[in-house]
Amino acid sequence: MRHFYDESSGLKAARASAHLAGNPGVKSADDRPGLAIVGVGMMGREHMRVAHLLGRTVLRGIYDQSPASLELASHEMVQLKEPAPYHYPSLEAVFADPAVDAVIISTPNYTHWELVRVALSSGKALLVEKPMATRLQDALSMVEAVRDYQGLFQLGMQYRFKAQYVDLFAAVKNDRALGDVKTISMSEYRPQFLDKVKQWNKFNVYSGGTLVEKCCHYFDLINQMAGALPQSVYASGGAAVNFLDFDYAGDRSDIDDHAFVIINYCNDIRASFCLNMFSQELYEELVVVGDKGRAVASENATFKRDEPSRGILQLEVTGHPLYTPVDVSYPRAIEESGHSGATFFAQECFLDRLAGSEADGATAMQGLWAIIVASAAQKSMRENAVVDINEFLGDYGTSVSALAGDRQRSPSV
Repeated sequence: MRHFYDESSGLKAARASAHLAGNPGVKSADDRPGLAIVGVGMMGREHMRVAHLLGRTVLRGIYDQSPASLELASHEMVQLKEPAPYHYPSLEAVFADPAVDAVIISTPNYTHWELVRVALSSGKALLVEKPMATRLQDALSMVEAVRDYQGLFQLGMQYRFKAQYVDLFAAVKNDRALGDVKTISMSEYRPQFLDKVKQWNKFNVYSGGTLVEKCCHYFDLINQMAGALPQSVYASGGAAVNFLDFDYAGDRSDIDDHAFVIINYCNDIRASFCLNMFSQELYEELVVVGDKGRAVASENATFKRDEPSRGILQLEVTGHPLYTPVDVSYPRAIEESGHSGATFFAQECFLDRLAGSEADGATAMQGLWAIIVASAAQKSMRENAVVDINEFLGDYGTSVSALAGDRQRSPSV
């Protein structure tokens, strides 16, 4: 299977730019698969914009229980000089529509498992936004449910498609520029959570907690870089600045705004993750150190000015051409489509797979392991104790070896 990092960010950008300039290979509307989007809040509208840029699907309609979100989505499509999308009257109507070949589920976190259970009876291709579920038990159930699913299933772990991470993974995994990886360190500094419908992201019960909601992307990257299963997790964190007095509908926010996480893997790789959500600007960094040198992939972005994000890559390896840091950012038209251009290539991957290509999209099992690390970290924060992953999974009726066996038997899950 082609890895997400086998094509460099530069080649991705050149190919996408040629497409946006007017690719003669684009199919006519009648030949394109039908797409429906369930949940058109911020993330759903981002997928709408990307679908418009890609031009590889026909948007058959959208569904959302929020009239305000539906209105914003329709307005945005009109601004893109597209017809206002059809509003499905019910979730069942989406999955019963024979004109729909693929569905993107981008609703609030706590609804994902419930919607996937409905969607699996349709046989349609499914792209489910992260996190796959807010509770580990539901994530385990989802993995089991999609095991024999005949349709396409992919998770929206799009950060792996950010330019700096694509090129870092290629240097480490394909070129072995660092030799044997020994340590991994990831960090994110950013402002507080944005406003969402009914402020669901301010409450652990709806978001799954900050490390599940916000950080499953990063744990996915760390897991993929480690190339092994986690053995133990220790975390320290809490709420220091954000939403300390925030109240919605009579409920007080309980979301964390910072954390430090240490992960030990079964191949002796050590990893750490740092989160801070009371910074003014956005900065994230992945540092990988091997026995031959160090690599740093970073990104600067802002909510305050109309400026593109900047992805930087440096490989501190003697004689390497990237010893001096290089800007690897995607072109502006792609970068501004959402998540620094990562959503563009994640959705492209989904559509490539729908067309029969062996593209490398995030699987349910990969999403599960990100949730396992995040959930264990949140347990560690609550109890101020190291969490043994095997013992932790025992509370849910499974084990590391059982899930490792599942992964080997069903690599596409």
